[in-house]
This record gives sequence, structure tokens and C-alpha cells, in this order.
Amino acid sequence: MRAAGSDAVRRILCVFPRYTSAFATWEYAYPLTDGVRALMPPQGLLLIAAYLPQNWQVRFIDENIKAATGRDFEWADAVFVSGMHIQRKQMNDICRRAHEQNRPAVIGGPSVSACPEYYPGFDYLHVGELGDATDALIAHLARDVSRPAQQVVFKTLDRLPMTEFPVPAYELAELNSYFLANIQYSSGCPYQCEFCDIPGLYGRNPRMKTPQQIIAELDKLREGGSTNTVYFVDDNFIGNRKAALELLPHVIEWQKKHGYPTRLACEATLNIAKRPEILEKMQEAFFITIFCGIETPDPDALKAMQKDHNMMVPILEGVRTINSYGMEVVSGIIMGLDTDKLDTASALLQFIDQSKIPMLTINLLQALPKTPLWDRLEREGRLIDDEGRDSNVRFLLPYDHVVSEWKRCMEVAYDPVKLFERYDYQCEYTYTNRVKAPVGGQLTWANIKRALIILRNVFWKVGVLGDYRRVFWKFALKRLRKGDIEGLLSATLVGHHLVRFAQEATHGNQNASNYSIRLREAAVPAE
Repeated sequence: MRAAGSDAVRRILCVFPRYTSAFATWEYAYPLTDGVRALMPPQGLLLIAAYLPQNWQVRFIDENIKAATGRDFEWADAVFVSGMHIQRKQMNDICRRAHEQNRPAVIGGPSVSACPEYYPGFDYLHVGELGDATDALIAHLARDVSRPAQQVVFKTLDRLPMTEFPVPAYELAELNSYFLANIQYSSGCPYQCEFCDIPGLYGRNPRMKTPQQIIAELDKLREGGSTNTVYFVDDNFIGNRKAALELLPHVIEWQKKHGYPTRLACEATLNIAKRPEILEKMQEAFFITIFCGIETPDPDALKAMQKDHNMMVPILEGVRTINSYGMEVVSGIIMGLDTDKLDTASALLQFIDQSKIPMLTINLLQALPKTPLWDRLEREGRLIDDEGRDSNVRFLLPYDHVVSEWKRCMEVAYDPVKLFERYDYQCEYTYTNRVKAPVGGQLTWANIKRALIILRNVFWKVGVLGDYRRVFWKFALKRLRKGDIEGLLSATLVGHHLVRFAQEATHGNQNASNYSIRLREAAVPAE
């Protein structure tokens, strides 16, 4: 579906801002690849690009790959921007550059929807999801593309059903330059964890696309040359378990039809471990990774944050169950909780050793607007407005202690010896449970060439020049003897980023939260 057309033809420049370095941007892995320069295509801007009237011209630029030039801004009638809090400085800089050419700057997406006050310089704010506000914005620009005298806010009250979403304009993106491809299947989550802003932004009643829409997106990504890994960026893949069960047979059929060309990943609550009927179909559909917001192994803390569903099955048992279906667990972890004790970090490190989870996104607690946590801490006077801190929360434990313990956890968890021991476990006891894809689906000339390039880069940059090369070769030689090239490459690509990021983190050169409002210096000035 597209927006209604108009007689006026407009030129829209969609610019996605650079990321400030963070745990989940994966930039330390890029030099080992065959030319990757960014994480994932931005769903929001590509969706808007596909929704604009068909007679409008659209140009898309991801500044993680290349910068928009003065000529790009000069070409445009209006400039569209979207992003997250961590991109705030860069979004405001795009606004500044648009204004240098006297072009109106329009911002939408999760950051402005949660905190419109962060963006006083933009001409138009689009607050909320695709819907009536989008149509009103398009109609306004069809009439007038001059900059308004004062900021105009369009707020979505009537959301467009996801069953009417167009296929994102993947054709505008350089798909081969991304670490992962991505698809959004649903929006919203039925749970209301205290720290999470998803229910406040997108609702507690998950809304879904149809299986036919997802297959159309997989087809379009495949046509664009993106066949390696596709990440379902939904807030909770099993937010509606019935719908997930209806989708999976279609994905299985698609994989079989094309020879299993695509590995899949998603986010889901840990109670998925109690749903073998879903896990069986995910295994057959070639899901290889599930991100689970475990948050903490402490039951008292889970109860306090209203995440009781993580206790529907013992956590270690749940992780093992998911592993038994061939899916590696990636875990979210939060430090700085009110229930934390002086020995919390030690207990967390013990959990990491026991769970054998290789990758954990260990964050300091950050209170986000539109969350119960924000409301509670505001009542208690414990919100701190200081962009020099790694958290906006006044912890019950001393701040310096919490930050110090975070650094210790990063240093120990991502010590190369410990990390590659956990990856060795995954290769032996998790990856071996994956569906055996037909050789023809993966063994294409493009994949062979890609693997050879990555293998060369890994051997040289990690095996020869790396400061943990002995650890690497111990892991690599075992994988090579077993003919497990895939396990070797996938573990090393991710593992190298984790090692490097942790080294930077322990020296205070990285934010202690992916959600931090802390604005580190960027290469471009903010407005």
C-alpha cells in the first residue's frame, strides 16, 4: 500500500544517521568481512520510502556507509530522518545541513516519538507509527515544501494496520554492505517489564504482518543479493504464539524451495523454552539465534522488574532447551538494579560460565521515558539529568562501584580464553543440532568467494596480527580438523568484536549502556 498520490511531484531525501560506537554496532567485526560497513538496513526509513506516493522521487543514504553531500540536500525538496537516542547528535546535524540548503527537515522514529523535546530544530516531527500522521505529513508537503515559521508536530492517532504495510524499499539500500538483513514481522509486546518502553510506544497487543507479506520481503531481500542472515527485529517474536505458528510453515516452505539460503534470528522471551511446538518449527525454518532478555539470574530482581515470565522455567534449563534445537541464545543483562548487591557481578560471571552463552549485552540500567521505571524513579526523585554519566538513574549502590563492576564483568566475560571456550561449547552442543541445509543452498560461488575473503582476513588480522592469536589458533585448529569452517568464521567474526569492545569498555572508552543518553563526541557537530 502507498499513500494517495498528488499532482505535485516531490523529491524526498531519506538520511539515516551514523551510529555512535556501541556494543551492538559491530564495527570491530567489519574489517574481517568482505566489505561490510553497517549493521542493518533501517526499516523505518525504507518503509516510509516505500509508502510515499508513487510519483515522488526518493533518494536513500545511510551515513554509516557514505555521507550525504551538499548536492544531495540541494536536490531534495524535503529531508527525512529517523533513528534512536544514541544517534541524537547525528540526527540534529543532518537537520543543520538540511537548513544550510534551506530545506525542511522532518524527523520520525523511536527517539522523537519518545522524546520530542530532543529535536527543537526540526521543522516537522512525526510522532508515532505509520498512520494518519504520515498521511497528513505527506498531504502537507504536497501543498507546501517551504520551511514553516514554527515547528509542526504530526502525531499518529490511527495506526495503519501492519497487514497494509508495503514491502520496505530494500532496493534503495546497498544490501551487500550490511552485516545483517532484517524484517519486521510484528509490533508491540504483551508484557510490561518495568524498564521497557515498547508497550508505551507500540502497545501491548501485538500486531502482525501476514505470512504472505513476510515471504514477499524474503523474496525481495534475496533478489537484492542479501541471502546470509535475516534478523526479525520484532520486540517479541512470540508475542502472539498462534500467529508465530501460522507464519513458520510458510518460512519453512520458502527455505525448502530455495535450498535453505538464509539463516534466521529473532528476539523472544525466555518462556519460549516451554513451547516445543514453536521451537521445532523454528529449527526447521533455520533459525540459528534467539535474543532473550534474561536481564538477571536473580529471581528477586526479575519479580521486582515485573519479568516473572522469565521464571516459568529455570533459566539455565531454558537456555539448554533452546540450544537443543540448534539455536544459540544471546542474552540481555542489566546491572544497577535496585535489587543488586555487592556480589551481584560475581554471581553474574558465575551464571555466564554455567550458561555457556557467548554473547551478553551487559548494560547499566537506563530509565527510558514512557516506562513504569521512569515514572517510579521520577516520583522517588532518582532521575539524574547529567549527560556525562553512563546512566540517568541514581543507583542504590554507589555509582562508581556499579560502573567498576560493569567494567569487571566486561573484562572477565570477554576474556578471549573464556569467550572462545563458550564458543567451542556452542559448536559442539548447539550448532550440531541445526537443520542440515542442502549443499546447493549455501554452496554458491558468491558464498564461496565471501567465505574465502573472510577466512583470509581472519587468519591475517586475528591469527597473525591479533593480540590473542594463541587463543584463536587453539579454537581454529579444532574447528578446521572437524571441517567446521562455518563455526570458525561465525564465532570469530562476532567474538573479535566482543573482545575489542570489551577492551575499549574497560578503559572507559565505551558507554556502559546501549540506551544511554550520554552523548559522546561525534565526528560531526550537533545543532
